[in-house]
Amino acid sequence: MSLDLAACTDGELAALTLGGRQAAFAEIMRRHQRPVYRLIRSHIGDAEEALDLTQECFVAAFQNLRKYDGDRPLAAWLTRVAINKSRDWHRRRRIRQILSFASSLPPETIEGERDEAPGADAVTFDRAELVRLSRAVSELPATLKETLLLRTVEGLSQAETAAALGISGKAVEMRLRRARERLLKILNFA
Repeated sequence: MSLDLAACTDGELAALTLGGRQAAFAEIMRRHQRPVYRLIRSHIGDAEEALDLTQECFVAAFQNLRKYDGDRPLAAWLTRVAINKSRDWHRRRRIRQILSFASSLPPETIEGERDEAPGADAVTFDRAELVRLSRAVSELPATLKETLLLRTVEGLSQAETAAALGISGKAVEMRLRRARERLLKILNFA
């Protein structure tokens, strides 16, 4: 008799993976790959890098699956792994920028030049506003950005967001309010 992996809970799939069933982890990836990718892409802003980081996230999850508590939501645990991978990516990027002597321009100037050339799809007003909002979100401190993305983009509940970030539900509420206030100021609506 064959086990229907699609019918298993995430906790059961994790246990099966730890028991040696590689197909169980493939099912975990099938279920969670898109939301993990969206989170990472929202966090770092680069689609191709986000694909690589998503793979890294699942490799790390597989290697550390013994640390996962099967009684808790796997999505929250994977979110935590994805956030950590995104933070690592940002740190590595900053270090590369600091150590790069290829250009005499400071990193802010290089980024500014890159941002000034919008793509052809930025012609419409809606697209321009989306780009403007995306830039504003990228200016938020990591703690506020992560909370905002998890709640509004990924649709996690307050409790799931709290579990993913390792903070209280009240802290999620406070960070979300602060993120929205900062966005309003950045976008000149306040």
